[in-house]
Parts: sequence; C-alpha cells; structure tokens
Amino acid sequence: MDKISFLDLKPMHGALQAEFQSAFQRVLEKSVFITGEELKSFESEFSDYVGVPHCLGVSNGLDALVMILRALQVGSGDEVLVPANTFIATALAVSQVGAKPVLVEIEGDTHGFDFGDLQRKITSRSKAIIPVHLYGLAADMDQVLKIANQNSLFVIEDAAQSHGARINGKMTGSIGHAAAFSFYPGKNLGALGDGGAVTTGDSKLAERIRKLRSYGSTVKYYHEEKGVNARLDELQAALLRIKLRALDGWTQERNKIAEEYLKQIPTITEGRWKCPVIPTERNHVWHLFVVQVPQRDETQKSLLEFGIESLIHYPVPIHLQTAYQDLGHKRGDFPVAEKVARSILSLPLWPGLKPQLFLDRLTEWTKATRGRV
Repeated sequence: MDKISFLDLKPMHGALQAEFQSAFQRVLEKSVFITGEELKSFESEFSDYVGVPHCLGVSNGLDALVMILRALQVGSGDEVLVPANTFIATALAVSQVGAKPVLVEIEGDTHGFDFGDLQRKITSRSKAIIPVHLYGLAADMDQVLKIANQNSLFVIEDAAQSHGARINGKMTGSIGHAAAFSFYPGKNLGALGDGGAVTTGDSKLAERIRKLRSYGSTVKYYHEEKGVNARLDELQAALLRIKLRALDGWTQERNKIAEEYLKQIPTITEGRWKCPVIPTERNHVWHLFVVQVPQRDETQKSLLEFGIESLIHYPVPIHLQTAYQDLGHKRGDFPVAEKVARSILSLPLWPGLKPQLFLDRLTEWTKATRGRV
C-alpha cells in the first residue's frame, strides 16, 4: 500500500525546476549573495502582495518576531500577550528580548484567543499582543485591535502560517503595527532553506529593523546599535520570487482540497471527527488541515497502518513545556488549550495531493476500525 505523505513538496517544486535553475545561475553569475538586487526585488514584490509599504527579508520567522519586539522597544519588565496554543517560537521571541510572555487561553473552535481571558490578563506592564494566524486561518483582528487600542498596546501579527489569508478583505501581515512571516520550506510560501520577513506600514520601524538585521549598521563598518546577522540571502530571495508568483494558484488548490475534506470527512468518520470552523469574515489558506479526534494517539497510529501519514501541531502546550516552567503554570491552568492539544491531528494537504485518494483510504480505515477508535 502506497503511503499518503503528510507533505510532499516535489509536485510544486518539479513544476518550477527550470525557473529555479535559471535563478540559481543568475545569482551565481552576479556573485552577489547577500543584500543584492534579488532581495530588493523580493521585498518589493512581497510588500505589494501583502499590501504594505515595507517588507524586510530576514533569516527566519523567529528572528522576525524578535526584531519587531526590539524595534518597538519591548524588553525587560514588559509583558506580551500570546495564545497558549501556538508554536513555541511566538513565546521564545518574547523571552529573547527579556520580556515576559503572558499566556492567554484559547477558544475551542478556531483555537484563537479567548478574548475574555485576554482582557483579564492585561496589566500595567502589558506592552504588546501577538495574535497568531494559526494553521492559515486569519485571527479575529477586529477584536484584537479593539482591545489593543483600548489599552494602548502594540499589535504584532504572527503570520508565519498565513501567507495570503484575509480578514474583511485585508491581507494578514498588513493589519497590526508589524507582522512576522516564516518561509520555512513546508510553509505555503516556503524557501529552499530557512527564511522570513517583516512587513509593516511604519517607515521608522522598517528602518530600525533594516539596521538590526545587519549588525546594527546602515553604512558598512559603522554600527549605530548592537544588531544581529539575520538577513535573507540572495538565492533564497530569488527562489521565493518564483514561488510567490505561484502562491495564489497553490492556495486555490489547497482550498479545493479543504472543501472536499470539509464536505466528506464528517460523513466518512460518522461525526466522530470535528473539522475546522471558519468564521464568515475570515478566510483560511490551509497551511494545515487540523481535525479534533477521540483517542488521537491510537487514531494516528492506526491511520499509518492504512498508509496515511499525519502530524500533531502541537502536542504540548507552552505552559507545560519544560522551557517555560519558570512561568509557574501547572496542568489544568489552560483547560481548553490542553484539551485541544490532546485531540488535534493534522491531515495531509498540499498542492498536488489527490483528495479523493485520501478520502477513499480514510473510508477504508473507518470501516476497518469501527468501534475501536
């Protein structure tokens, strides 16, 4: 039985191979590998795509968040509100600038902020909110901005998983004070290595990050502040320019696959699996298709026996990670996040996947395991 991979990049990359090779040759011939014309062009094209004046290519999504926080002068003594259910990088960025990540409970359907808990967690030390467009679903930015404006807080979008998602017609990455994108290879817009970007409408913030990413310097060997080396290289920028042109087509394909999943999975699984919920004013670009299932670990194991590969995003909530024991939380402090972490399962979804192949295999699995999982 052939395995249905959780992710297979070969169909996407195979169609672009000739363009990739041409881009590599172009970069090689120019022999400019850092902060050259390819990066400038990508930054211009991605800022146009997102709908903001400024884009800064950086080394990865975590560094993008860290530099935004530094540029906004968030640091020691400050608190930053982050969802309890997210990849740990969201919290790590806060820790890296010396601030305290304050975890906020999530709501069970969209896995975004529980806004009642968000309001309760705001203190005189609160400096910023980081909403996460988790799995590719645009966060409820209207509510985030309302609360942020009432409390004079910065809003930093974690857009690492939401390339091309919109809320009320506005692209994620264009709504807060700044946004952090990741171009990790498995992302909807992924590099062939690590990469990331900051988008913002604030020219002063953009200039600060431009300095920070390059040793705190605007003129070579003259350093105005203690910066880092966190630049997106020319080759990755050149490859991302090619993939950016294909992104909307890939998103349409992801949407078609997700539509079939949403239509058929509840029937196939006889209502035992809970599919994602998408509020009408927010759209989803399906970086991940995440269901909630009973007996998740047993289900994942038995699916693999039927050739269906799946992953868990994310099995351990931040407050239960050893790295964040210093926050003083215990099991039971975030019951919704904990329940979600026990039940979520990410299913195969990628451009080039034949959805009916997966759905037929899932039907076989359901018949064979009925009454067991």
